[in-house]
Amino acid sequence: MKQIKLGIPKGSLSDATVNVFNKAGFKITVSSRSYFPTIDDDEISCMMIRAQEMARYVQDGVLDAGITGADWIAENRADVIEIAELMYSKATSKPVRWVLAAPENSNIKSVKDLEGKRIATEVVNLTTDYLKKHGVTAKVEFSWGATEVKPPHLADAIVEVTETGSSLRANKLVIIDEIMVSTTRLIMNKEAYNDEWKRKKIETIAMLLKSAIESETKVGLMCNVLKFDLDKVLKVLPAMKSPTINTLANSEWCAVNTVIDEREARKIIIQLKEAGAVDIVEYPLNKVIP
Repeated sequence: MKQIKLGIPKGSLSDATVNVFNKAGFKITVSSRSYFPTIDDDEISCMMIRAQEMARYVQDGVLDAGITGADWIAENRADVIEIAELMYSKATSKPVRWVLAAPENSNIKSVKDLEGKRIATEVVNLTTDYLKKHGVTAKVEFSWGATEVKPPHLADAIVEVTETGSSLRANKLVIIDEIMVSTTRLIMNKEAYNDEWKRKKIETIAMLLKSAIESETKVGLMCNVLKFDLDKVLKVLPAMKSPTINTLANSEWCAVNTVIDEREARKIIIQLKEAGAVDIVEYPLNKVIP
């Protein structure tokens, strides 16, 4: 039996990735004692790899495909094929940002002020490229972690990843500049991509993952309405294309079914009621496939 060797990110992105796969219909079980999670698909074998290293192992063919950030693809200079952008991260659905930050009371107010200074970061290549672009020469040191605590004694500034900025603020650091915005990517080895079976398998996985992510911000909405009031109800609904309308046993009534953004639901439900809709039901979605 042919199999896809799939890399699942170990670390901060792990739980969010497993949750998305589960919602997409793939049951992944992770053991704290093993780097080989089980998955309820005999055509996939999984391995836990740090997101920082994933692109390199996919490039070298150790893995056929894997999930990592665009930042780590760039940092590793990896020659891989990006199959899909997956809009989720460890804490939110927002992209993560790599930022240049310095102490609040520092004299560093722009990238130009870094000339001759010391910068701590986990992304040495990204930082070096950033400095080169701005014509600045500085010492860039690899940080093994806890980067936020290094200024001002161990570094003058840092380049660090953030979703909310709360950790930077807690350590009295201010953002000087944004270096890169990164999202999660499903990537594939070039040789594996040329295998039609493997390519189709990964593209199917990508479609299901994207549909699961898309559904997280949407809900289904259905209601019953007199045909006399149907036009008023339809004007309320911001359907993805157009709502589904079915005639009920009582031919004077019809059922309306559609998908809307979850954040709009409470407002729209009130408007539907005012337009004459009854028996309004809001329900969660697992997948939304355009």
